[in-house]
Amino acid sequence: MKALMHRHRELCERAVDPLEIAAGLEAHGITDRTAARFRHRDVFSLAEEMYARIPRDGDTAPRPPAPATPPGRAAWIVLTLLPGTLCAAAVAGLRLTDGRPRLVAAALGTLAVALALRAALRRGPLSAATHTGGIRTCWLVGYALLGDGLLRAALTGGPDGLPDGTAGDPWPLTAAPVLALALACAPAAWSAHLFAAGARRKLAASRGLTDFSASVRPLLFGTFALFLGALAILLAVTGAALDEPAAYPQALTLGALLLLARLLAVHGFGHAPTLLLTATAAAEATAVATVFAGRLPGCDLLAVPVETLVTAWGPAAVPTTACGIGALVLLFHAARRLTTASAHAPTETPT
Repeated sequence: MKALMHRHRELCERAVDPLEIAAGLEAHGITDRTAARFRHRDVFSLAEEMYARIPRDGDTAPRPPAPATPPGRAAWIVLTLLPGTLCAAAVAGLRLTDGRPRLVAAALGTLAVALALRAALRRGPLSAATHTGGIRTCWLVGYALLGDGLLRAALTGGPDGLPDGTAGDPWPLTAAPVLALALACAPAAWSAHLFAAGARRKLAASRGLTDFSASVRPLLFGTFALFLGALAILLAVTGAALDEPAAYPQALTLGALLLLARLLAVHGFGHAPTLLLTATAAAEATAVATVFAGRLPGCDLLAVPVETLVTAWGPAAVPTTACGIGALVLLFHAARRLTTASAHAPTETPT
């Protein structure tokens, strides 16, 4: 026990309660099995003894005041609103221009939205120390914009050219779901903020690791449902404003996938989101590639699975299935990872 306390002395000295020590021990790989070697039933029981043994100035350590409004909150609020604002301007530019000016508007709009999104993900509740694959995310959003139209055109022998953004284009753009996802950056940030703040409060109030996990799980599902509700409203608004289908299935599953991936990355679990985003992007790319490969002599069978799926459910079935499976896997993973105390160990609040 003395060696263990010496190894984690700094953690014990700065801790304001046993749960903070338990979170730190868990983050360092100490499990209930390890605690059993010290004759304790779990990590929390071990942390309680370490908290009681550590010498402190005075009888009790002062408890830090409740966190006030995080510094720089106004900055990250503005940053999360920028992607949606610039995306709306870009869509308006596409609708109001033609020919070469439309191409310029599309290029400038894409660049502006990408830079705004990058800035929004570097500050505030969505900032993460680990990266979850920007290229893969760009592919998924790009597929939401162009993929359904490309797949429909490919199955009918096209496309005969690049999309021009007009309503009668055989390879049409679906701007409504992409605009809704850009606008949803603000609800995503607030959902992440509410989850992190709520988890910290429960960490301070919980009497054990099991109690903490049981109280955080509904909070996770609640904030996740809150975000999906906000995204559904934004899809309805953007669909009506642009006179396009709202594309609820593919947009909601993609939004769920991206939010869960970001939440896991924010709390230090970036490996699984990267793998799932890669697999989802690969599945969408493979679906389109097999349709084109099916045109080669003797390769008709390659396109049969996608053709069958699209015939039964439409082109939206491809992204909905790929993103839905990825989001479901990440939801189970998040329910296991984000309900541990180590995921919410006190760190410097990002601004």
